Amino acid sequence: LPYFVLAFSELGKVGLGKGPGRYQLREVFGLDESGGRQRLYASEKGALLGTPTLLHPGRPQERDCARESLALRFLTPTRIRYQEDLCLDLEFHILIRSLLRRLSSLAYFHCGLDPEGLDFRSWIARAETVGLGRRELRWYDWERYSVRQYARMMLGGFVGEVSFVGELGPFMPMIRLGEWLHAGKGTSFGLGRYEVMEIGFRRNFL
Repeated sequence: LPYFVLAFSELGKVGLGKGPGRYQLREVFGLDESGGRQRLYASEKGALLGTPTLLHPGRPQERDCARESLALRFLTPTRIRYQEDLCLDLEFHILIRSLLRRLSSLAYFHCGLDPEGLDFRSWIARAETVGLGRRELRWYDWERYSVRQYARMMLGGFVGEVSFVGELGPFMPMIRLGEWLHAGKGTSFGLGRYEVMEIGFRRNFL
């Protein structure tokens, strides 16, 4: 965290984009798994105020083990390719394919883990049995300027809400990780961010 605070503080002095674009980093907050906020840095203090909470978003949760319904809200444009085309009519297996690619790549390049032992075909086959509940997605065009290419770039994707029904428990650690790591292309620009809205689970009748 100290390196990120220093980097963003110095970046504010240099400036962002075309023109001055300068800013001051005033505060940094950390989030815990329940969404609680902890103040970690304040510019007037000039030092860190605490230690960030270590998150375990992929750790299985008791309620997740028997999930049968799931609703997701996509907050930033999400660019997921399926069969070479950008997808708007999202299905569960398409989302899982994207998450498998992203998570296995991050695990390989940043954690030194070999994804060879991950049975992609089995996961995708199971994901294809999960059905669609409702889908209220729309396309949102987002434009950015590339200083490197000296050109404007269109990075549109879908936003909105979608729900799924089926045996979702095995996929929940992956879904939870995706909340923090995003899905699809352009994640380094903040694209592909989503959150879990509401989830159903089996009732145990005695």
